Amino acid sequence: MLAAESKVAGEALTSPTKADLNRSWKHLVEPVEPFLEKVTERLIRQANQFDPQIVPYAQYALNGSGKHLRPTLVALAASSLGPVKDDHVTVAAIIEMVHLATLVHDDIMDEAEIRRGQLTLASHWGNEIAVLFGDCLFARALELAAGFPTTEVCRAVATATNTVCAGEILQTQSRRKFQVSRDDYFRVIGMKTGELFTLSCDLAAYLSGATPEQRLALGQFGAAFGTAYQVYDDCVDLFGTEAEAGKSLGTDLEKGKLTWPLLLAWERATPVDRERLESMIAGWQPEHFGEVNRLLVKYETFQPSLEIIFKYLEVSRTALHALPESPGRQGLLGLTNFLAQQTGLLVV
Repeated sequence: MLAAESKVAGEALTSPTKADLNRSWKHLVEPVEPFLEKVTERLIRQANQFDPQIVPYAQYALNGSGKHLRPTLVALAASSLGPVKDDHVTVAAIIEMVHLATLVHDDIMDEAEIRRGQLTLASHWGNEIAVLFGDCLFARALELAAGFPTTEVCRAVATATNTVCAGEILQTQSRRKFQVSRDDYFRVIGMKTGELFTLSCDLAAYLSGATPEQRLALGQFGAAFGTAYQVYDDCVDLFGTEAEAGKSLGTDLEKGKLTWPLLLAWERATPVDRERLESMIAGWQPEHFGEVNRLLVKYETFQPSLEIIFKYLEVSRTALHALPESPGRQGLLGLTNFLAQQTGLLVV
């Protein structure tokens, strides 16, 4: 049955509209909306438990904006195995806090001014407040995780947090270094993005009493889906449009982050074009964006980038074979199809 369903993703490049995607997302998350509302309530409760002078920062950071993709993964993974419990809500809130902490720190390093349509914490209150509050979010997430009667949850959250931060360090070290291998690139995005996707699915399975096979399968789903998601996000920065992406393009280039299409172009380029590409990234100016795009087209990086996304989406679908038929499993499959539809909006 999954093999037949996965054809949907292969046909997703028929250019869906933004309205189509909005309807698809609404349909996809509608069954878990009550769960997501509880997660938002739990986050607000956590924000209000900070020191009174810190509460404004917490309320600003934990304002419930965004798609809450990781909590959605927790809800769908849990419902693929049985009823969703309050412990799942708590775990989803913990993971979202870790994710938001990484965003606060990312915005400092990237000197980003806008996040999700509002000023970043760093832009609003300065880097010193932002970096310390990011630390507070990490600590509060671990404190909440320690409240479980088992050490399994806290250990998993601490390990994942360490992996995400280590991934950020590795990515920072590799900026503007075109000699970075494909394996290094995929390792870093697996650590930075895939890790929290994996944690969401894995802990949902653990709290649902999953069999070892089911827990492994859901972890594999999260890792593969997270990798596909990050490659897609990297491609948006190069092949998307600002109207569809909802953000400025070329920000990765400005910071010297070498994403998959750029690495592929460099691998395929002539020595002259390699040198030009290296020179533009080293001394980045916004007017270089058009020339970089021409090199991406010249060395035919668009289609191979899409193929990588679909490769990982197929790996994530295959992992679902180990799960029983359920609305949750169908929801996870729906997430892969939604990302495939989003990929269809990319242009070259």
